[in-house]
Amino acid sequence: MNIAKNMEAIFVAIIAIAAATSIATASVPTLRAAPASVVASSDATVMHTVYVSARRLSAEEKAAL
Repeated sequence: MNIAKNMEAIFVAIIAIAAATSIATASVPTLRAAPASVVASSDATVMHTVYVSARRLSAEEKAAL
């Protein structure tokens, strides 16, 4: 597909998508802030770690599945 020949159509399509998106999101209410007791502080952040304690399957076992 020769993009140079279709630049006008591509431009119009992008403008149409942008207009439809702005109209569709115009009625969305603004976000409300969460209560102070729910908001996590950065110093209390806990990194969760998952340990997988399973053995790896051999090629024969993988082929059997």
